[in-house]
Amino acid sequence: MKRIKVFAPASIANLGCGFDIMGLALDEVGDVLEMTLDETADSGITIINDTDVPLPSDPEDNVVTPVIRKFFEMTGHRGHVQVRIVKKIFPGSGIGSSAASSAAAAFGINELFSAPLSEEDVVVCTMEGENLASGGYHADNAAPAVMGGITLIRGYDPLDIIKLPVPGNLYCPVIHPHLTVSTKQARSILPREIPMHTAVTQWGNVGGLVAGLCTGNIELVGRAMRDAVAEPFRKQFIPGFDELRAKLLGAGALAMNISGSGPSVFALANRADIAQRVGAIMERHFAQQGILSETYVVKVSNKGARLIA
Repeated sequence: MKRIKVFAPASIANLGCGFDIMGLALDEVGDVLEMTLDETADSGITIINDTDVPLPSDPEDNVVTPVIRKFFEMTGHRGHVQVRIVKKIFPGSGIGSSAASSAAAAFGINELFSAPLSEEDVVVCTMEGENLASGGYHADNAAPAVMGGITLIRGYDPLDIIKLPVPGNLYCPVIHPHLTVSTKQARSILPREIPMHTAVTQWGNVGGLVAGLCTGNIELVGRAMRDAVAEPFRKQFIPGFDELRAKLLGAGALAMNISGSGPSVFALANRADIAQRVGAIMERHFAQQGILSETYVVKVSNKGARLIA
């Protein structure tokens, strides 16, 4: 019997202009799984939820299951795996809940078998969980949850992941208002085609964001982290979105965007005191509208999925 304990971080997808191709890992916030492997038993997967977060009772509906099956398919290994979920981001929060569990499971099963898969292959396994959760193979949350830092998905066929530099003084206040926005719903309202001038604006912002990260120019990162494609349609799900952005930029934030498909909102700051102030403004904004929320004020993390015991 082999036993390990694994952590995988929460993540922010899209980063404004990087729809489906960019994401970052958050420090401290994430999922914890305890995993046990019995190679002598018949193959199977047992999932135990030791959290207060409601999760599917049927293992077939839990993102952990297709992740582990993908690992077995890719490696030919077999055995019975027990997964105990010890800590869980609330599903639908917009900070990579399904990706965190999927990444922890993928990293953990790889470790239990002495790491036969590369880091990128672990991302491939993680994407199986994302497909179950949202109906698509996307790595914008999966890649940073596994690899940490800020990642760019240059292409999906074949999968080509580039890890970008993380400026040392990059803070990311995030708020999860208690609103319901499903990924499928948030995708369904997006246009299938966009005007050329909108595409040009988005391309310029993606280039500026990558250039700002590579040169350590945080002000450029802030200017470039704007979304001309999805945000105009998705911000309707977040009460007072434009008003909140104005407040945060006025308080010193470099940028504010929707985290993934929402409802969480994130900002960037280059100082800890500004990040704390921005987090407090976020809380007040939703509280004034009678909306409960959780706020995290953390740094962008270079650490992805990892063993903690």
